[in-house]
Amino acid sequence: MAKLPIISNDPWLQPYSEAITGRHEDVLRKEAELLTGTDSLDSFANAHKYFGLHHLDNGSWVFREWAPNATGITLIGDFSGWKEEMRYRLEKRPNGVWEIVLPAESIHHGDLYKMMVHWDGGIGERIPAYATRVVQDEHTHLFSAQVWAPDKPYKWKVRKFTPKTDPLLIYECHIGMAQESEGVGSYVEFRDKVLPRIASDGYNAIQIMAIQEHPYYGSFGYHVSSFFAASSRFGTPDDLKSLVDKAHSLGIAVIMDIVHSHAVKNENEGLGKLDGSPDLYFHSGPRREHPAWDSLCFDYGKNEVLHFLLSNCKYWLEEYRFDGYRFDGVTSMLYYSHGLGQAFGSYGDYYNGSQDTDAITYLTLANLLIHEIKPSAITIAEEMSGMPGLAMPFKDGGMGFDYRLAMGIPDYWIKTLKEKKDEDWHPTSIFWELTNRRDDEKTISYVESHDQALVGDKTVIFRLIDDQMYWHMMKGDENMTVARGIALHKMIRLVTLATINGGYLNFMGNEFGHPEWIDFPREGNGWSYKYARRQWSLVDRDDLQYGYLNEFDNAMIGLVSGIHNFQSLPVRKLWEKDDDQVLAFSRGDLVFVFNFNPGKSFNGYGILAQPGTYDVVMSSDDPKFGGYGNIDMSVEHMTQTDPLYKPIGMEWLRLYLPSRTVQVLKRRKPRRGRPRKNQK
Repeated sequence: MAKLPIISNDPWLQPYSEAITGRHEDVLRKEAELLTGTDSLDSFANAHKYFGLHHLDNGSWVFREWAPNATGITLIGDFSGWKEEMRYRLEKRPNGVWEIVLPAESIHHGDLYKMMVHWDGGIGERIPAYATRVVQDEHTHLFSAQVWAPDKPYKWKVRKFTPKTDPLLIYECHIGMAQESEGVGSYVEFRDKVLPRIASDGYNAIQIMAIQEHPYYGSFGYHVSSFFAASSRFGTPDDLKSLVDKAHSLGIAVIMDIVHSHAVKNENEGLGKLDGSPDLYFHSGPRREHPAWDSLCFDYGKNEVLHFLLSNCKYWLEEYRFDGYRFDGVTSMLYYSHGLGQAFGSYGDYYNGSQDTDAITYLTLANLLIHEIKPSAITIAEEMSGMPGLAMPFKDGGMGFDYRLAMGIPDYWIKTLKEKKDEDWHPTSIFWELTNRRDDEKTISYVESHDQALVGDKTVIFRLIDDQMYWHMMKGDENMTVARGIALHKMIRLVTLATINGGYLNFMGNEFGHPEWIDFPREGNGWSYKYARRQWSLVDRDDLQYGYLNEFDNAMIGLVSGIHNFQSLPVRKLWEKDDDQVLAFSRGDLVFVFNFNPGKSFNGYGILAQPGTYDVVMSSDDPKFGGYGNIDMSVEHMTQTDPLYKPIGMEWLRLYLPSRTVQVLKRRKPRRGRPRKNQK
């Protein structure tokens, strides 16, 4: 085959062309194998329409399960008094499929049920793999599947929605902890109370965690048990649909945090030993259990597993109208080692035979399917190794993700805050870290996600201010620790946003510097919800400084969202001087100037820029953002010529740079005068 663009575009990949081409061909072969008897991945990925419980047109019910190791399966539930009855016993069909057809009156909306599965040497209650509604008993805490077939299906209000991605501005959120009270929030509460905040803040997408059903709330939704069921902790399927519908009406895309990298080990609730065998969906032997996550690893080499996972991708897109996915734990999928203990210091580390080609094939097929079903869909890979081509189109030799998370950026900021004095912050290092990426792959930049907020770590604001937040966040309280923290919090966020090449992500509450950490109820904290919530009242209070940070976040989001395809404009470095701790760069007509120096302000500081007149359009020192008003935003700045730089078309832009501030200037468009009569 012809050389793939990924290889042509990067000469350093030439030595690995055989491996890259081989993987590309693996996907084509597997796709052809799966499509035997059908014409597209869309037509193939319909396992959820065949397996599980379904209402037939004649009013009767049909239930099917793939369980080749089972010797017998009976449905038990409210309709049978939770006892095995012959009339609810399934019949075995070819290829390990079990099936039963039941009269309309035998099952009703709201009924709870499970499977009683028999196998050689054992018996156990199981929840169907394709259950679309799973609930937990508040007294016994046991989970059961629930028949969900309301008389009136949800009617969508927004018929058609296309995400805005120029740029993509993501608000990462968790439904359960989105409320202020100490408890579990609901889809309805989030729809009515939080979505309007997000819209007002200017974000055009939400990325929702913990949607797929998970037995342990404290897992943050990453130990999934029922892959087709929306978590019932937060409400009903219709409640979730109304949330998505409302988001679309506000112009907000809804991205689902999907977990296909592993599954919970639970057997009664999950897929662990659905038919008594340990390797129905998972690897056998040592590869079955994830060494770090206490979970089970899917065997992506099995066509039945591909059928299950690809159908899962299709299900959420169509049933709930999600606009795409953030795939969790992609690094763990790509390597036999799960990426543990590997440095990934050279290209050879990506092509040394330790890569799981079955997983790579699955992820590529998933991207092809998702974009076949919904061309506007957004797919994001949570991947830290930096494997080339992850976020390139398949036709170019990539795996087809639209974006990859720039996971090195939050690590960089935390490391800087933990290990460096303010005097040692180097603009050269900051700029390199924020712009060090492949030209042919889009990334999602972020300062911090939920990971940095969990117990055992600290958010950026908490590292900056720590316990002083409890006593000195009142307006008018001149505390130097708080002043430093607020100033750097604003600068860190804007320099990260201003250098994006794809999108930007913020975790819920961090836009206003939410204090403290996230700690879900567990035995170690007495099952408390104290830290599993968001204190919105802090930003709503006029007497606290949290509002300053929120105002600044709104302003910077508004600045970039008001410029068409801001993320595609070249980032042009204008000035960096580590001694002064000054960094300046331009994007289009905007110039961003940062003075990270903790003790020095500069008057008439020269920045090389395009000739013209510049106006200050945003300043972190603005009093409405908690600043001191030392930057006069009414002053126009005209560049000054210098014969030395005239050949390269640059002139000096001289500015006053207060300590620990950033200002954004916009170059005025040259006026086009009308030509005189005699002028040609």
